[in-house]
Amino acid sequence: MAEYTAVEVSTSPLAPRRPKVLLSSVSSDSHTWNLVFLQLLLEETGHDVVNIGACVPDDLLVAECAEHRPDVVVISTVNGHGAADGKRLITRIRTDPALRGLTVVIGGKLGVAGAADHSCAAELVDAGFDAVFQDNADVGDFLGFIESSVPSLEVGV
Repeated sequence: MAEYTAVEVSTSPLAPRRPKVLLSSVSSDSHTWNLVFLQLLLEETGHDVVNIGACVPDDLLVAECAEHRPDVVVISTVNGHGAADGKRLITRIRTDPALRGLTVVIGGKLGVAGAADHSCAAELVDAGFDAVFQDNADVGDFLGFIESSVPSLEVGV
């Protein structure tokens, strides 16, 4: 007969909290494999992830941000409409007084030309995103940015 040992989980307010990431795509993007990959990557590196899925309307994403109070919002897109949809989304987020200081990043295939469309990143930062990761971005750079966005929290496994 196998023996099992109970593992005690600390609920002390002094225990380090895992950073919370809200993950989604832009409203026109129905792709989900990118969201699954990012969720697993972020969870493996010590983050709690709330994956609200694909094709999320802007107002619903804003409501989810208000409800979950994430440390970082990650928007992933692969359909080539990320720049257009992302500008509209970040404008909606930044006009909500409770979310103005929220760290929000976007990445993936932002325009129909992919990484060859260099103007997308600058336009999205100008629109209000804290960082933009084109579809050829280094995963280490992405994770480094996420970790630096929540410096007061213990990150990692």
